[in-house]
Amino acid sequence: MSSLKSSSAKDSCQLPLGTLGWPLLGETIEFISCAYSDRPETFMDRRRRLYGKVFKSHIFGTPTIVSTDAEVSKFVLQSDAKTFETFYPKSLTELMGKSSILIINGSLHRKIHGLIGSFFKSPRLKDQITKDMQNYVQQSMDKWRDDQLIYIQDETKHITFQVLVKALISLNPGEEMELLKKHFQEFILGLMSLPAKKRMVKIIHKIIQSKRNSGISSSSTVPKDVADVLLNDASELFTDDLIADNIIDFMIPGEDSVPILITLAIKYLSDCPAALHQLTEENMKLKRLKAQSGEPLIWSDYLSLPFTQSVITETLRMGNIIIGVMRKAMKDIEIKGTKT
Repeated sequence: MSSLKSSSAKDSCQLPLGTLGWPLLGETIEFISCAYSDRPETFMDRRRRLYGKVFKSHIFGTPTIVSTDAEVSKFVLQSDAKTFETFYPKSLTELMGKSSILIINGSLHRKIHGLIGSFFKSPRLKDQITKDMQNYVQQSMDKWRDDQLIYIQDETKHITFQVLVKALISLNPGEEMELLKKHFQEFILGLMSLPAKKRMVKIIHKIIQSKRNSGISSSSTVPKDVADVLLNDASELFTDDLIADNIIDFMIPGEDSVPILITLAIKYLSDCPAALHQLTEENMKLKRLKAQSGEPLIWSDYLSLPFTQSVITETLRMGNIIIGVMRKAMKDIEIKGTKT
């Protein structure tokens, strides 16, 4: 879904079919209730049947055009900020902070995205994540017992949070990690609680200041984490608040999308014994080869498993958990005969 904030919402004769719902509330309540149900797609499906793949609505206090059409959505997402800019409800923008990568647009967004994206693709980080993932998974499995239920989503939340936080601020498991995790859980469970976020920001500011005092902000220093990457840049726009806001943003997938997708992968595999068997055989073969050579697992080992990669790709396709992204139309645009 792409949510397009139209500047010509009053000109309804030129807009797609649909309804604006209740006065003031619009269709926000139904949209949110569907988003948090076991079938978030029902909101879209019902209106798509009535009005087509592109329809108008009223969500989060704003007249909105919703696209479930692949071509329209692709056009919107690939357009520059002069045509469509990132948009989120006011309550969310105030919470995430004006420096959040989810909020900012233009050159600053491209710069932060480019710096962090390059770092996440670096061989050094891939090696670290591979090693950390293996260690943390092993530590979790060592605590499992044959007579206990294992809640996969909870286990993966614990593992991915540790892996992500180390990649973001080089924080290892311990008292400070547990405190950060506690505040992060309060932040998520409290529906993005502002006091909990302030407590997280305080912890991250302390780590950033420690890095500055140790000279980590020197451009000649090889970055070990995302905080180093942003500190190494000479831009005066990269304030401590900007760094903290974006580090917290990048923690969210460890709580939400990644654990859910891993849980779905296990569910899909349990429903297909043949696929589970093939996946197991492929991975056990790699494990035996590594044991014989005495070499540790590395990132490229996982990329060398064709069936495992297919399972990952199919899980991403079937388990599309992103219910939508929002964009604000900066001017009237006609796409496939539809005005937005």
